[in-house]
Amino acid sequence: MHELIPQTGGAYAVLMLTGIAVSAAYWFRRGRHDPALLVIYIGALGGAFAGAKLAYVFAEIASDWNRPDFWLRLATGKSIVGGLLGGYAGVEAMKKLVGHEKSTGDAFALILPVALLLGRAGCWLHGCCLGRSVPADFPLTLRDAEGVTRWPAVPVEMAFLAVMFALMAFWKWSGRHRDRLFFIFLAAYGAFRFTHEWLRDTPKWAGVASGYQVLSAGMTVLGAVMFVRRGRRTRALPGRPQD
Repeated sequence: MHELIPQTGGAYAVLMLTGIAVSAAYWFRRGRHDPALLVIYIGALGGAFAGAKLAYVFAEIASDWNRPDFWLRLATGKSIVGGLLGGYAGVEAMKKLVGHEKSTGDAFALILPVALLLGRAGCWLHGCCLGRSVPADFPLTLRDAEGVTRWPAVPVEMAFLAVMFALMAFWKWSGRHRDRLFFIFLAAYGAFRFTHEWLRDTPKWAGVASGYQVLSAGMTVLGAVMFVRRGRRTRALPGRPQD
């Protein structure tokens, strides 16, 4: 498969903002009768932006230092991995602040794949977040704006997110893994990104692994541990159905 990636920065911004708007509309609808949920969403959004920036700095600042566009990259660089971790931290902080004890993860797990899909569609149109260069006879390839044959990193991730949305929607509808869907998403996305990083064109520390892989591994462990812990707590509650 050989595709030419267009360079349309305006579409990238529009799709990213659309993703935020879709998630905000969904969450504000849920929070009409519970103002605490709106505060929690603000915490999620603020934490996500902060985490996205910090993760980018952690993973790429060393390799960007001598680039002529350093300040532009520093101003615009961000990471989904960091956004997810920061968003989770923001939610937990706000829940403690307002004393909200009910689980909110299932709602986030349902809308997250949609928002991230829109964001990655923006990446596709903008021509960023590229895969590594690969031989022309590689099983899956595309051409970037300079004609370099690359692994189709963004389309592959979009396909993964579409599958995750279908799974989240099914489990939400069936009641399977209740109150644990967000942790499934964290663990699954972390594992996907850890593996997929080998084929993404991101800076590798000592030529081996990227900072994003370190964060993705931590996300996978966090999601798995919280999935197990939440399951034990759920089973301890009287009258709760079991998975």
